[in-house]
Amino acid sequence: MNDRVVEPVSPHAPALSGVVMMNQHWRDLTFLHWAVDPAEVAHRMPPGTRPDTIDGATYVGLIPFRMVDAGVGRGPGVPWLGSFLETNVRLYSVDGTGRRGIVFLSLDADRAAVVLGARAAFGLPYRWARMRYAARGDVHTYDARLRSPGTRAASHIVVRAGARRESTPLDDFLSARWGLHQRWFGRTLHVPNTHEPWPVHDAEVLALDDELMASVGLPGLASRAPDHVGFSPGVFTEFGFPGDAARPRP
Repeated sequence: MNDRVVEPVSPHAPALSGVVMMNQHWRDLTFLHWAVDPAEVAHRMPPGTRPDTIDGATYVGLIPFRMVDAGVGRGPGVPWLGSFLETNVRLYSVDGTGRRGIVFLSLDADRAAVVLGARAAFGLPYRWARMRYAARGDVHTYDARLRSPGTRAASHIVVRAGARRESTPLDDFLSARWGLHQRWFGRTLHVPNTHEPWPVHDAEVLALDDELMASVGLPGLASRAPDHVGFSPGVFTEFGFPGDAARPRP
């Protein structure tokens, strides 16, 4: 793929075309990222995509947050099912049409029905976990432990959120992602989304003990400090229906 066709990084989302599939509030997110050689994760990318890079590196993200009031279309949040805790491990992708996106290696959530529904509908790698979130002032604590048979991988993350900052080029590269790439029934799908620019805050890691990245084949990353840390109070987002990743956005 020729890099000249890759869409520019922008904190401002393109408008969705077509019908809105779902809407969600993402709240109290912590962004933890580790720089890796793109060759280390290229085999994890769906066909038709490759690792997206900045300054020669790509990144592995560990992102805990609260999902709040997820709803169908532009409708209200679904009671109980629409609010849950989630931690995802993700990579950063670009497809043959130049669209940047996210590839999820895991999405751990504490609602079994959400896990089963998302896996059935789109093949997303959701896993059921016991999870807990607590906030005391500026200190945010996230705990997760997988319930899946055969693995008891856990994660414990504590960060102190600081003042809001102007987003850096790396902040935008990692957070201004207007779609995800997912392989499903022999096709690589692109699922578009849109939201306002992220409000990004400084953050300090107070504790980090993670096995979730190792559980998806990325051992050793949590033993070193992350290369990028940020916090956001969150955004409201809308998703469009999936399309073929080989077809450019209308």
